[in-house]
Amino acid sequence: MTRLPTAGARWPDVAARMDQMAQGDVKWREGKAAVYVFNAGPEIEQVQKEAYARFASENGLGPAAFPSLKQMEAEVVGFGLSLLHAPEGGAGAMTSGGTDSILMAVKAARDYARKVRGLQGRLNLVLPRSAHPAFDKACAVMEIEVRRTPIRDLLADPEAMAAAIDGQTIMMVGSAPCFPFGLIDPIEALGELALRRGVWLHVDACVGGYMAPFVRMNGADIAPFDFEVEGVWSMSADLHKYGYCAKGASTVFFRSGDLKAHMIFEVGDWPAGKMVTPTLAGTRPGGAIAAAWAVMNVLGEAGYRAKHAEVIAAREAIEAGVTAQGWRPLGAPKLGIVAFTRDDVNPLAVLKKLYERGWVTSAVTDPPGLHLMLSPVHNQVVDAYLSDLAWATDAARGGAAVQEARYGG
Repeated sequence: MTRLPTAGARWPDVAARMDQMAQGDVKWREGKAAVYVFNAGPEIEQVQKEAYARFASENGLGPAAFPSLKQMEAEVVGFGLSLLHAPEGGAGAMTSGGTDSILMAVKAARDYARKVRGLQGRLNLVLPRSAHPAFDKACAVMEIEVRRTPIRDLLADPEAMAAAIDGQTIMMVGSAPCFPFGLIDPIEALGELALRRGVWLHVDACVGGYMAPFVRMNGADIAPFDFEVEGVWSMSADLHKYGYCAKGASTVFFRSGDLKAHMIFEVGDWPAGKMVTPTLAGTRPGGAIAAAWAVMNVLGEAGYRAKHAEVIAAREAIEAGVTAQGWRPLGAPKLGIVAFTRDDVNPLAVLKKLYERGWVTSAVTDPPGLHLMLSPVHNQVVDAYLSDLAWATDAARGGAAVQEARYGG
């Protein structure tokens, strides 16, 4: 057990210790990380830090005390609603991250099911096997049954999901894209199913919400995946992923203010009067709100299009390079994630060898493969990665296999 120091240390000494501890961290500024960090370059990193520091002590819990934060959040939410084709009356809020956004959307769908649809008893949520585990977290908290359905061609299968839906289903889920493969589910088909069965459809665009609109502007053929699909009632989109904002910042959106109302917490039966919070959090870091607002204003549409063009260029170059080496890309990704596999070597053993060269990337396990979530910086290190991948593949042949890929701590 570590005890709090009896006497405080000088800040320069503490800072030096922090720098020393960080020596073992992945060199993400050099492009060595393809998970956890979204590196849009030193200029955007500086905007993140300076904007965050300006409002690091302010609290988004108090909009009357900090109208600046209220205005910035409203504008950030407005940017997202506009990009994702929300209709007039669409609404949303900032949250601390994708899991937070997803939990709040599930909470809203549950309360809607109870208050509007009159459902009681055991409720359930239907989603493809490729959907994010954050939905399982939300359902664990709210005691909702999770019904994961088989995927077809690595995508959500509307027929399998239709078979799993019943009168107690409060929500169905599609991803844009899913994390494992970087593929956008058939949201139009899911929207038709949602309308036909009267079920709330949530699109998890935590990865793609602030990328797909700009990739489409750049000319890519991105099928409808957002509120332009009539059956979509809510969405999650992470600002701290491809919005390149500081952690932790995400957004949750609803087709209407009436739907959003089911997300809000209101408590009045305590000695300090009524307390209303838009999301699960009480205190809300002003720095995260301010940094998101600043980055989005600094980049603008043109900046995002340019940054995402670099990501697409990196992905296309890596796809071509790994294919030339004998790997097979999984599906046909159109955004920033690519996963690839092969049969003549254990990909998880290759992952371990890449770590020896300083690469912190990730993997998929079904089928076994390597997984990259790319940032603009990776466009500068494609050749280095492909060279190390070739070395790691050769080194892993006949080596001990890695049994499991793990994320988080």
